[in-house]
Amino acid sequence: MHKMQIGALTLVACLIGCSPDGAPAASPDAGCSVLFGRPNDMTGLTAEQCQPRCACGADAFVSPDYSAREIDDLRAWTLLDPPGALTADPYASPAPPPSGPDVVCAVVKSGGARDYRLATFPSADEARAKGAVPTHFGACGVCSPLVDLAVYMQHNDLTQPVRECGVRFFKGPAAEHIRCLQDLGFDYPCAQIWYFNTVNTRTACSAPCVAALGKPYHLEDGGLNDCLVCDEEKSGPVFKAVAGRTRRNTGLPNAMCRPCSEVRPLTHAYR
Repeated sequence: MHKMQIGALTLVACLIGCSPDGAPAASPDAGCSVLFGRPNDMTGLTAEQCQPRCACGADAFVSPDYSAREIDDLRAWTLLDPPGALTADPYASPAPPPSGPDVVCAVVKSGGARDYRLATFPSADEARAKGAVPTHFGACGVCSPLVDLAVYMQHNDLTQPVRECGVRFFKGPAAEHIRCLQDLGFDYPCAQIWYFNTVNTRTACSAPCVAALGKPYHLEDGGLNDCLVCDEEKSGPVFKAVAGRTRRNTGLPNAMCRPCSEVRPLTHAYR
């Protein structure tokens, strides 16, 4: 393999590992030094520094361990009127303004026992008052369906499989790259926004991501490394607006740990 090809694959392997969850990373809050997440070998933090619970602030929250059966159950639901496919690169336009802090996307049961629609409500209380079940905070988007929630639950760290898709299809075609992401379980529109996020980060964050190649996600103080910070600043706002669902606004811990102030507590039961 030529040196140029090796260099390109090394660069994309670093760039694809970024998380598009949203706002710029922050150091742990002074009043809540334990971060929310589920560390692995790439996290760079210990289980004492990062845990799947938030025990500070007004509300204590412990994320459940969702079983394989519960995750598979999500895939058995049928979404009526699903999100349409993206017809253009959303990064070609400015990010839409974020929804209000209380807005939720909720599951509205309709028709059969496992038929549902997604609807955006001004608040969780209003959603529940109408018989709907909040599935994440923020307006609904292309990653709001329960099939995509199942992927987020199944993979504590999406970095490696998403990275592999990026490496395999670094030169395209885009359709094959997106199909690789679909093979992880994502519905087509959600796979699309992950693809567009990857391409945008590859362009906008090459220097910090090359410098962070092989380094842990977190610095010693708990903040994210420069590559991931760049990804969140340059790609995060559009991803959040288009995807709707992120791990933080869904109450799911993962290998990239977050201050509890950025996490929205939510548990998932739809029957």
